[in-house]
Amino acid sequence: MKRFNIRKLSLRFKLLGYFLAFGAIILIVLWVFQSFFLKPLYVFSKSIKVEKGAESISRSVKYNKNVWATVDNVAHSNALTVYLYDVGGTAPQFSKECSYENPAIRLNVEYSDVLRYYETTVDKGGKHSFTDFNDSDDAQKKREETFRQATASADSAQAKIYRADPEQNESLVFTYIINRNDGRQTFMIITSSVTPLNNTIDVIRNQMVLVSVVFILLSLVFSVYASRRIAKPIARTNRAAKELAKKNYDIDFSAKGYLEVEELNDTLNYAKTELAATEKLQRELIANISHDLRTPLTMITGYGEVMRDLPGENTPENIQIIIDEATRLSTLVNDLLDLSKLQSGALQAEKKVFCLTDSVTAIFERYSKLVEQDGFNITFDDNREDVYINADELRISQVLYNLVNNAVNHAGEDKTVIVTQTVKDKRVRIEVTDHGEGIPADKLPYIWDRYYKVDKEHKRGVIGSGLGLSIVKSILDAHNARYGVRSTLGKGSTFWFEIDAVNVKRRKKDKDK
Repeated sequence: MKRFNIRKLSLRFKLLGYFLAFGAIILIVLWVFQSFFLKPLYVFSKSIKVEKGAESISRSVKYNKNVWATVDNVAHSNALTVYLYDVGGTAPQFSKECSYENPAIRLNVEYSDVLRYYETTVDKGGKHSFTDFNDSDDAQKKREETFRQATASADSAQAKIYRADPEQNESLVFTYIINRNDGRQTFMIITSSVTPLNNTIDVIRNQMVLVSVVFILLSLVFSVYASRRIAKPIARTNRAAKELAKKNYDIDFSAKGYLEVEELNDTLNYAKTELAATEKLQRELIANISHDLRTPLTMITGYGEVMRDLPGENTPENIQIIIDEATRLSTLVNDLLDLSKLQSGALQAEKKVFCLTDSVTAIFERYSKLVEQDGFNITFDDNREDVYINADELRISQVLYNLVNNAVNHAGEDKTVIVTQTVKDKRVRIEVTDHGEGIPADKLPYIWDRYYKVDKEHKRGVIGSGLGLSIVKSILDAHNARYGVRSTLGKGSTFWFEIDAVNVKRRKKDKDK
């Protein structure tokens, strides 16, 4: 029997499970709050109402303004019972001034309780709140009758009473000693019923059962819909990605639904375009390299067979041709190896301080034959400055050689190549300019690519392997240098790079090179 693995579930089923789990957590939280926290929250809410009502009544009593209207409003609005007593001597006494007849409301605080409440309130500093329990109805009626008989003959034996529900047996009690402006004190007792809540809780539980059933059904429907809606565009993108892995570049990532999926599809469409272009350019590279390899090999084989079969053809000129073609073949292979090492990071830069100006001058010596035999005009403007940089001298020389060689290969009819050196803000900038055919603007971003060739028809270079710009890019990236190209069709191109200068020495005019 196979073991169940949740990681192998599809996104749709995982989302369905997450939504259902979230709904179950909400139901559990609701049940816990209704079952365990309803009464504490209810008591807390009631206590706030009692305290606010007590503050309102105490202000009215203190300034003797609209006392009974305030008592009536607070008591009935918040379902409270209010008792007001004038304090005479050391104990609270009923006062005619505070009497209010309301036969519909029964008294449920015995005078002995009033004395106990008063003493506790004095000990508490004039303000106290607590929960108290009442007796049964029979005991309450008996105590009420005894209390009325005991206070009937007294001149000041009346109380101000409001009750919300005479059948409650647990009340929240708030006692307050009020210091009035006329110098007297009034003792106030406010009670609010907080139990029993069992019947209410039972009703809420029955309602929660119905709500839970409806909620579960709605959660199930919503979870199925949402999981399908979210997972569907991802599934479409996944199917298209599998086709892309099979090198099917005609597929289109067009799944919609939400921003992240659309951004992913845009990225995959871009990757598809780049992969298709890379594969095409790679095929072109193979064709070009095959041509470059075949040409020198054919020359070497042909001249070798002539020298073998024909007496007198073993001349220094023929041997030099074989040497030149072998050198060209070796150069191509070495460039391919260097490019591969540079892009893989296997070839690390060995930096040291050297004179960049001298390196450019040394490279110019390699082109002396072109200047003499083919009429090329290759100039170097160094602004009479010797610039020193901290870099890999061999690799930077390779950059300079490849840029100059590229300019020679694409020089215009004037056969002019101009190299300039300028220093600004402690950075040296080398520019190599030709007056050739130029590069179309839409192809400029791709000329540094390893497999890209502007001229789709193979053209053998004057000097070099044809991989110069890719090598230039890799070397300059390794040195964190800036580089770029400006080009205008029919007017030529300017390739440039910038690198930090360590030192700049100004030469006098009579010491110019």
